[in-house]
Amino acid sequence: MSTPAVSCVIRQRKAVGGIILTASHNPGGPNGDFGIKYNIASGGPAPEGVTNKIYEVSKGLQEFVICPGLKVDLSTIGTQTFQVDSFGPFTVDIVDSVDAYAQMLREIFNFPALKELLSGDKRINVRLDAMHGVMGPYVKKIVCEELGSPADSAVNCVPKEDFGGHHPDPNLTYAADLVTTMKGGEYDFGAAFDGDGDRNMVLGKHGFFVNPSDSVAVIAANITSIPYFQKTGVKGLARSMPTSAALDNVAKALQMPLYETPTGWKFFGNLMDAGKLSLCGEESFGTGSDHIREKDGLWAVLAWLSILATRQQTVEDIMKEHWLKFGRNFFTRYDYEEVDSDAANKMIADLEAAMLDPSFVGKTFSSGDKTYQVAVADNFAYTDPVDGSVSKKQVMLAPLVDIALKVSQLQERTGRTGPTNPPLDPARLSRRRSSSEGGEPGRAARREDRWTAREECRGNESAAVMLINDLRYQSK
Repeated sequence: MSTPAVSCVIRQRKAVGGIILTASHNPGGPNGDFGIKYNIASGGPAPEGVTNKIYEVSKGLQEFVICPGLKVDLSTIGTQTFQVDSFGPFTVDIVDSVDAYAQMLREIFNFPALKELLSGDKRINVRLDAMHGVMGPYVKKIVCEELGSPADSAVNCVPKEDFGGHHPDPNLTYAADLVTTMKGGEYDFGAAFDGDGDRNMVLGKHGFFVNPSDSVAVIAANITSIPYFQKTGVKGLARSMPTSAALDNVAKALQMPLYETPTGWKFFGNLMDAGKLSLCGEESFGTGSDHIREKDGLWAVLAWLSILATRQQTVEDIMKEHWLKFGRNFFTRYDYEEVDSDAANKMIADLEAAMLDPSFVGKTFSSGDKTYQVAVADNFAYTDPVDGSVSKKQVMLAPLVDIALKVSQLQERTGRTGPTNPPLDPARLSRRRSSSEGGEPGRAARREDRWTAREECRGNESAAVMLINDLRYQSK
């Protein structure tokens, strides 16, 4: 089962919770990462209060009982009951998670409109890469069989325990085959999914890359394209702190409540359960809504296809119009894999000491003919508006201001350098632009400059990489 399908089934069947055995988006196979995750009755990850209690109970366990002789027929849908010694009747329900998940999506999206988009006279060509994760059967059943997209539009759909020897992380590095295929121009829309199906990457024709911060912002700006929100309304929007402020611009323009949370879907879930949140996203390619309590990769893809069906425009045109209306935020992320823990902790400690020094704010850093000034330096903390709980020391933040960033002058520096994008120990940088505010002379011209750079650097959202290359923290 995919992670979003687990959340779906927990909610549909009103279960007290669910146990997920998963490698998530980390490497799979016998030598890869593996974890046990518990979701509560809402379908979302257990909050710290629950997991702490489980841990305390576990410390007092003296024994546990197993039943190795129990043989369950997993191929038969329905209920099976067994008599277990010293326990009594034990019931097992076998469910078709693909059907359950598909039924949920039918109630959210306009499937006839999506079918027309994917198989009608003016259909678009799509390319969906399941990366040999669990999403393959869901994509085949829903997108190909039900919505009519050709069978060969979905690739790598056979789940494999080692993900086919690849890393199922939907980004420009690990979904490089999809990026190359999209650059050929045959397909109008492309998407990749991670191993457990809760994250996604969206591409337009010719490999036009939509970064995850922009993705959730575009969905928010076009949220009425999704019938579900026409019925429920929009209670609020939220993003994790490392995610760029693109969603903030939409929330401000449309006068919607906006929450900035630490990384972790449980923070979103708390807001959803309190009726404060409808749509949210993280910069790690996770997007979702209050239909379940997990991020949902295929939901996000169908949301984008709903926008395409409504607006009858390309992904690139939609993004350009979005930037023109709401402003553009530059964002890049770097992940460092298998680093030495002691060295990493020392670096963070040194960085924190430097940032918390009162003299750090206002300090300037120069590289070449460019000078950057530190405006704010703090250690992000979050007070949950629902239960009042406080999360401290989430991430160190040092936004830079007064940077004359004209992308048209940085085209030669926008190639991806340094570390790739594996999912461990993320080192993130997001820069928030204020170009959404009106009244600036030359504003349209600057946007045109950015678009020109975008054309020449298609498929690479690393325009802000110069901020990392030019602003280098030196602990000595």
